[in-house]
Amino acid sequence: QVQLVESGGGLVQAGGSLRLSCVASGRTFSRGTMGWFRQAPGKEHEYVATIRGSGGDTHYSDSVKGRFTITREDAKNTVYLQMDSLKLEDTAVYYCVATPLSGSVYYTRRATYNYWGQGIQVTVSS
Repeated sequence: QVQLVESGGGLVQAGGSLRLSCVASGRTFSRGTMGWFRQAPGKEHEYVATIRGSGGDTHYSDSVKGRFTITREDAKNTVYLQMDSLKLEDTAVYYCVATPLSGSVYYTRRATYNYWGQGIQVTVSS
């Protein structure tokens, strides 16, 4: 019902920047929540960030807070993840996620999100 397609990944040197984009098609939920998870080699999916609604509240994991910024552009049905001051440990496959839920808490569990993109590789080198 909802398709999410990520772009903007690649190889970057430590300390550099990348911006990921996620375009949503099909049924979208303006009052819902969109965000990003990531999965590093040998690790489980890790929560990264979320944003609620148009110009909604944002939330970040402690590991990326102050370095990453999540935004959304409703006219383009697109959510972005600006990643600055990248570290080696940021290397992972990044997934765009979405849920129609928009409660009083920030959703950080993988199972909460019923829509997932295919994932895009981000590799940070020394």
